[in-house]
Amino acid sequence: MAKTLEDITGRARSQTAARPAEATKPLELQKEFKWDLRRTVFIALGLGLFFLLYFLPPLPVAVDPAGKEFALSRQGQLAIGLFLLAGIWWVFEVIPIGATALAIGIFQALFGIRPADVAFRDFMDPSVLFILGSLMVGLAFTKAGLTRRLAFKMLQVTGENTKMILLGVFVVTVILTLFMAHTAVAATMFPILMAILGLYGTKEGETSRFGKALFIGMAFTAGAGSAITLLGAARGIVALGFYKQITGHEISFARYTEVMALYGFAMMFLIWLLMIIWFRPEKDRIAGLKEKVKELSAGLGPLTKQEIFVGVAVAVVVALLASQNFIPALKSLNKSAIMLTLGLLFFLTRVFTVEDLEKRIPWNIVLLFGGAMSIGFCLWQTGAAQWMAVHWLGMFKNAPWLIFVLAIFFLVMAMTNFIMNVAAIAITLPVALIIAQYLGVNPELILWTSLAAAALPFCLLVGAAPNAIAYESKQFSAGEFFVVGIPASIMALVLLAVFALTIWPLLGVPALVK
Repeated sequence: MAKTLEDITGRARSQTAARPAEATKPLELQKEFKWDLRRTVFIALGLGLFFLLYFLPPLPVAVDPAGKEFALSRQGQLAIGLFLLAGIWWVFEVIPIGATALAIGIFQALFGIRPADVAFRDFMDPSVLFILGSLMVGLAFTKAGLTRRLAFKMLQVTGENTKMILLGVFVVTVILTLFMAHTAVAATMFPILMAILGLYGTKEGETSRFGKALFIGMAFTAGAGSAITLLGAARGIVALGFYKQITGHEISFARYTEVMALYGFAMMFLIWLLMIIWFRPEKDRIAGLKEKVKELSAGLGPLTKQEIFVGVAVAVVVALLASQNFIPALKSLNKSAIMLTLGLLFFLTRVFTVEDLEKRIPWNIVLLFGGAMSIGFCLWQTGAAQWMAVHWLGMFKNAPWLIFVLAIFFLVMAMTNFIMNVAAIAITLPVALIIAQYLGVNPELILWTSLAAAALPFCLLVGAAPNAIAYESKQFSAGEFFVVGIPASIMALVLLAVFALTIWPLLGVPALVK
């Protein structure tokens, strides 16, 4: 036996010695390094723009129509450079989007833009933790089995036509945003859409035009729907507070919905048209879907105790979050704490485990939003965002009222793609209202324009949580999202002009004040 073993090992050694040295290297070392020119160019472009702002002399002072000067600090100038670097790296995905987010904190610390403890603290901002809690809700829906049940119910209504399925998804998304935050809506819809995508026939790891339309459209319509009521996002409450402080006029919940409802639903319909044209589904119909869905629905059986528990728990939390706008005693409760409490409850009841949290929560997306919060606060606290807003709007102080209004819409929409929509409104609204006085523009029109724009960050994943949640489907790249976001943004701009000229005056919002 010993001799046999020696013979075997001897032969193995001789065979190994006979192999080329390259063949004995680990597999990863055998892979030939390939230089990616495109990636290198965009890495260099981002760095080049940052260092251009680093070495440039101080930029000109911005002056508003009232004569107030806004000087740009050294830190603010570097913040603009970092803003450009992050945008290019995010759009072209030169490194993972979560790694670009980390670079935002690193650059702030290394170049003295903000202290490290401040820059990195924003990665755990309550808004980021709210997104984490929303992702946990989506995970609970999937684990409990509610996802498939809801997907099947939706498909029973929409039928087999793929265009109607897309429209049905978008309508449901908008309706949900009337009652709950668009982040939670996106997290709830995500697993449902994954189930629909599976029935369409798109296998894991594959992409399809239908899948792109499904997830990008969901992200876009979640934003459009969140503009309709004060429950869809926090930006509405903040904007109304600023408006009352500056003008002395108060806007009611009913008035808010009266003015914004038609715009939100019209935008949803335009998004649907864009999706079915830009990403025309490979199949007009999903043959046999009705029968398949009926069969699968029957196999689910009655609601389980876990499904009922998850559904009731989520409904209670949604009702609690919605009630905060009306019940003063609940306003002190932090939204992020409420969402994370729900996640903790699901752990305690073993709806999901720590292994689920490690494997199924997209930490790349959580990091992405941490970086988005960090660059947003950086632009705000260094004065860079305000300097850009005054410079931009100052160019239109002598323009016709419609051009001025569209300039506000463009600015808020552009800023919302990078920084919190609340911050974009807080920076832009005061400046816009001051300039509006010189042009005789109705301040209420400025309010609705800003709110509409803040709901529609269509170009960058960091613009809104639904964008990033949709990206986790792996059906599209950041570049594809950016490209289709351009015509979507143009449509939103044109629709705003139509409403400012025709619809809103009928609702008591004339363009000019007498």
